[in-house]
Amino acid sequence: MIGKAVASLVIFLVTVFITYSITTGDLGSGDLKSQLSFLSLPKNDTPLPCRTGSPLRVFMYDLPKRFNVDMLAGYDGSPLNAGNLPLWPQHPRLQQQHSVEYWIMASLLYENGTVDEAVRVLNPEAADVFFVPFFSSLSFNTHGKNMTDPDTEFDRQLQVDILKFLRKSNYWQRTSGRDHVIPMHHPNAFRFLREEVNASILIVADFGRFSKSMSSLQKDVVAPYKHVVESFMDDDSSNPFKLRSMLLFFRGRTVRKSEGKVRRKLEKLLKGYEDVHFEASYATGKGINASTQGMRSSKFCLHPAGDTPSSNRLFDAIVSHCVPVIISDHIELPFESELDYTKFSLFFSVKEALVPGYMVEHLRKIPENEWLKMWARLKDITHHFEYQFPPKKEDAVNMLWRQVRSKVPAERLTVNRKQRLKIPDWW
Repeated sequence: MIGKAVASLVIFLVTVFITYSITTGDLGSGDLKSQLSFLSLPKNDTPLPCRTGSPLRVFMYDLPKRFNVDMLAGYDGSPLNAGNLPLWPQHPRLQQQHSVEYWIMASLLYENGTVDEAVRVLNPEAADVFFVPFFSSLSFNTHGKNMTDPDTEFDRQLQVDILKFLRKSNYWQRTSGRDHVIPMHHPNAFRFLREEVNASILIVADFGRFSKSMSSLQKDVVAPYKHVVESFMDDDSSNPFKLRSMLLFFRGRTVRKSEGKVRRKLEKLLKGYEDVHFEASYATGKGINASTQGMRSSKFCLHPAGDTPSSNRLFDAIVSHCVPVIISDHIELPFESELDYTKFSLFFSVKEALVPGYMVEHLRKIPENEWLKMWARLKDITHHFEYQFPPKKEDAVNMLWRQVRSKVPAERLTVNRKQRLKIPDWW
């Protein structure tokens, strides 16, 4: 009798334990859990989107090479992979600054597309997002010497053809392109037909030449420029505040459009200060070397708006560990959901900057210990602004993929909601 009672008690306790474990999800990882998994897992061959803790799954379209690497010297025409990807030309001007499209594509070619934040998938049904490897910035810079050059017809035709290609894709049709990632980093990239792809996740430098109805922080990603000065790798001085004898440094073009007109005004305003270097120049090899030395020997580096709210100068300053002084009322900054720029940058409105003496006196009053905190923070975050191949943990490309991932839930909400609404946007 006692034996039967004990056996019954054991069976009862095991039953209770199994029932509790199934209910709470604490059953463990054994075979029994696998046998019972049908109770909790959906019967769906397509993986759930953006699983927590997993890399973003990216399908990259296999486009004809005229849309990308055919614009680069050195491509041999063989099937593209990490081994035969042509090097990006080390051109000191816009081609390098706006090369984000190249580095994103390269990250998906690396070791079958495995990087920390994204993994390339060959089955489009398994993808969270679709990457369109059209080098739209390089196309603008390559086809025609200016915006009225007849050769710009090649750029326009590529845009026409890529749009035809995408509209034939079932995956584009499924979401109207909302889950497609398209780099448009140059302000004039995709300029002829960009409004035809305005539902997609765009990779941009800023929103200076985009209408509010087309592009926004809600769906798009702001990417850093590729810096043109060399990164300051051995900035290990015991007294950098004293070593950097120049207070404020600027070297660049002063004749700009839109908000960039402030540069001419600043040039006049900042004349006569012994510890301020303000020089009009162009991005030549010799000029870049001068900028490198100037930034590394200055405490603060001036970043006024250019033709659009942003410019490459900000990122040259960051990798030079020269505290950026940003004068751009409409600038948007890369990775700002993760980085607090006020910890390593200073901001002045255009109105403030044009008050005679105001900005310079403000900079002079910043205590050494406060500047050292910003300098140290710059050294800590510089790696987030490095484009490189192979990609490295927490570098610019990995940060970009993480930003893209953050846009997916809103995209899914829009798509799913649109599918069930009988009266669109009723509220």
